Amino acid sequence: MSDVRDDLAAVRARLAAACAAAGRPADAVALVAVSKRHPEHAIRAAFAAGQRAFGENRVQELVSKAAALADLGGIEWHLIGSLQTNKVRDLLRVPGLALVHSLDRARLADELQRELERLQRQLDVLLQVNATAEDQKHGCPVEQAAALLQHTQERCPALRVRGLMAMGPLEGEPRPVFERVAALCSELRRSSGLPLATLSLGMSGDVEDAVAAGSTMVRLGTAVFGPRP
Repeated sequence: MSDVRDDLAAVRARLAAACAAAGRPADAVALVAVSKRHPEHAIRAAFAAGQRAFGENRVQELVSKAAALADLGGIEWHLIGSLQTNKVRDLLRVPGLALVHSLDRARLADELQRELERLQRQLDVLLQVNATAEDQKHGCPVEQAAALLQHTQERCPALRVRGLMAMGPLEGEPRPVFERVAALCSELRRSSGLPLATLSLGMSGDVEDAVAAGSTMVRLGTAVFGPRP
């Protein structure tokens, strides 16, 4: 069985090396440990080794794990998977919800706004873009990202857009895809006036390319926890 502590140490060293190769500070990239389908004891082991941010794909699994691990003070939960509007209320009940990576349409922004308004709170989100135009992937088409950001800015004040999230291609080189997303983020930064400081790019197989393209947050599961059950 994989030792989470050793794997986390290896991942941190890999990230530091990628940052060095890209001429960036060693702490320039935050790690989200993707814990989907991994047991609670693995998350506890990672938490004990200093990891605080964990990513889940499905709201139901996130709700369950957050409740079971509520004793872990300072844990941060990230929703990295697609979010259905009928799951918004359940999601917003999660204690420690730090960031939603998958805002990809105006209707979802409006539903989040309604529920956040009711709760009198705000939420940090990333716009998810489908930078490869692959049918298998969720995300806002690149050419619609500016309109989605404008809609969110103008009509959803409870949503704080922090940047962009995207996935690399299923086949081919990831670096050009990540560079296009970074360029899009720069364009949106100029047009919106928002800092948009977060670029959530890169998973276990393409970390180095993501860091070289300017990613500030990577989502690693297998590299941290081993193969999924």
